Amino acid sequence: MSVNKIGNYRWRVVALLFFATTINYIDRQVLGMLKPYIADDLGITEAGYGYIVSAFQAAYALGLLFVGRLIDKYGTRITYAISIAIWSLAGCFHAAARGAFGFGLARFMLGIGESANFPSAVKATAEWFPKKERALATGIFNSGSNIGAVVAPIIVTAVTLKWGWQWAFIVTGLLGFIWMAFWLPMYKLPKDAKGLKKSEFDHINQDGVEEETKKEKIAWSQLLKFKGTIGICLSRFVCDWVWWFFLFWAPDFLNKTHGVDLSQMQWALIVIYTFAAFGGVAGGGLSSLLIKRGCSVPFSRKAAMLVCALCVVPVISLAYAKSLWIAIALISLACFAHQGWASNIYTLVSDYYPKNMVATLTSLAGFCGSVGGVLASSFVGNILEWTGSYLVVFMIAGLAYVAAWLCLQIFLPRDGKAYGA
Repeated sequence: MSVNKIGNYRWRVVALLFFATTINYIDRQVLGMLKPYIADDLGITEAGYGYIVSAFQAAYALGLLFVGRLIDKYGTRITYAISIAIWSLAGCFHAAARGAFGFGLARFMLGIGESANFPSAVKATAEWFPKKERALATGIFNSGSNIGAVVAPIIVTAVTLKWGWQWAFIVTGLLGFIWMAFWLPMYKLPKDAKGLKKSEFDHINQDGVEEETKKEKIAWSQLLKFKGTIGICLSRFVCDWVWWFFLFWAPDFLNKTHGVDLSQMQWALIVIYTFAAFGGVAGGGLSSLLIKRGCSVPFSRKAAMLVCALCVVPVISLAYAKSLWIAIALISLACFAHQGWASNIYTLVSDYYPKNMVATLTSLAGFCGSVGGVLASSFVGNILEWTGSYLVVFMIAGLAYVAAWLCLQIFLPRDGKAYGA
């Protein structure tokens, strides 16, 4: 059946999720881009920057301790709106920072707000899409992280060169309030959405409508009894930090190793994150294609993720790259693969668990990934302070996704049963 006959309301929902994720990453990316200049201006050391990054990730992890439950309890619409208001204000507050402590406070507030983005988006996808479309929908909204990282250099460079780095934080921080003006009037559950065709409602609920009796809340301690939960959480802990690393440290690596300045940096980052955007859609599209061709959902997700994991391995050689464009190509491939991986790891949650648990488990898994990110950021900052080389970091990063895939293969049930039992 064609899209026109079914209806396209659900794709408008994905568009809103895409723009929210884009804004999320614009706000997140500003500091990484300006790091070489802020560090010189305010005298922030490598270890100090590592602690600033860790403050964001610690807050992100802390937010994930409770945000999933809030989303499941109060709903996606209001929780998402409040979270984006918090992180938008936090983005603006960076402009007032005058040292590592001030930036740490602003990053902490940013992390609390931004922690709700992916649990909210994954929950919305589970509410608005049947299983066979979720990976593609996730790939589309998740590609916003890359578009945000592409757009950020353009905005940040233009604003910084004209008005200074403080205004770069203010301008990007205000974008979230524009998004809220569209989100609040439009987003509702399918059963309450005006203008939703019956054919599209039936399409969305083709996997069956969950009974209200199943909507009791479940504690993390109960979720952790299931092997599937362990597999998803452990895999996020092992590899999530690699994406954070490239987001926050790649500009510094390119600046110090290849002499890339702010005006050149925007083009390098545009290339890297354009590839990453295609990776998110490609990874989700690959598993969806395998499902349509008759492969089981668990096999399709894991097969797509194995391809992505192997594509990250070449980053081991990044420290030896003599050419700027070889370095950019290796980072681009790794980011392409990460986003393909992410499209499927997020979707695994809604494959294995009922809708009323999706945000809670996504938050739990995200918490584990953020804890890994906090530890990794401190490690990276201190390694650079001690050795001045990225070699050890790239070696570990290149193997992280293979290790994460093995965690899924060992712990995640192959029959795709709910709850990962």
